Amino acid sequence: MEKPNFRTEMLRTLEGKTPAQIPVGTFTTAPVLELMDMSGAARPEADSQPEKMAVLAFSQYVNASFETLRYPFDVVVLAEALGCSIDPGTKARTPAVLKGPMEISPAVPELPEDLLERGRIPAVLEATEILREKAGSKLPLIVGMEGPGDLATSLCGITNFLKWTVKSPHIVTRLVELCTDACIVYGRECLKRGADVVVIADAVSSPVMISPDAFRSLIKPGMSRIPKALGSGKSVLHICGAADPIIVDMAECGFDGLSLEEGIKDLKNAVETAHESGVAVIGSVSTSRTLFAGKPEDVKREAFACLGSGVDILAPGCGIAPETPLKNLKALVEARNEFCGRKR
Repeated sequence: MEKPNFRTEMLRTLEGKTPAQIPVGTFTTAPVLELMDMSGAARPEADSQPEKMAVLAFSQYVNASFETLRYPFDVVVLAEALGCSIDPGTKARTPAVLKGPMEISPAVPELPEDLLERGRIPAVLEATEILREKAGSKLPLIVGMEGPGDLATSLCGITNFLKWTVKSPHIVTRLVELCTDACIVYGRECLKRGADVVVIADAVSSPVMISPDAFRSLIKPGMSRIPKALGSGKSVLHICGAADPIIVDMAECGFDGLSLEEGIKDLKNAVETAHESGVAVIGSVSTSRTLFAGKPEDVKREAFACLGSGVDILAPGCGIAPETPLKNLKALVEARNEFCGRKR
């Protein structure tokens, strides 16, 4: 039997249509060490060299049987382009922000006219073109980036950000507007170069970080601009933790899909809420407890629960730890196949 067109099936799912089978893959970072070894493309080179970035992304399909090509493998690309100092990381450790420019001066910077030429953005754009040519029309390209809240936090530091949400919300508003604009400019260009889906990851928007009211007043207005500004390109919003109190707000932002972590307390209700707004749900197998520390049978058990709750796309709940066993990633695909009663 001929394999399904995974790109078509993924896009159909994000359009609210019924696919031939439930897609499975990742919308969050996946810098898995076994994939690096098998593909011959390892970080930190794969974080900055387009060819290696593309090879490592493609190995998600070749070696893990995922139906998505998700890249890059960290969420500080925009932060670096906007002036944050970055620890480049190692093979087993992702790049991270060391210090943001607003920790030195609290003035909100302007959006650079040459944003797309800064830092590692050109590498991601070139990797997009390489992957589009390699994947053709068969596999979906999922490009991820930090969202407005996370990017703002990188620029000013988490302590300042949390303090300003209470004492100086006007600064947060201006900063989030800047960061939203950066996401839009970068996201548009990724889609132009061949990406299919832009994933906005915004951990700081989680209710465990800021209150639901702060999300609604300070971040949601900017977040809601992103899907509209991306035009016909597909978009997904990922927020970590127990996001139950803001599921309605997330759905109202206008993204095609919501990527939810295993921290969600009532996944079935979250799915129903999202579906009422015509939004697909992606997730939500635990990356730490199950994919990293569990066995394939544990992965399958949790995957069946997610599928039974009605998720539209089976995926890890958050970024995948580098030491995650490849057999556990493959177990996600096996679980989908068993759940759907068919073999790929």
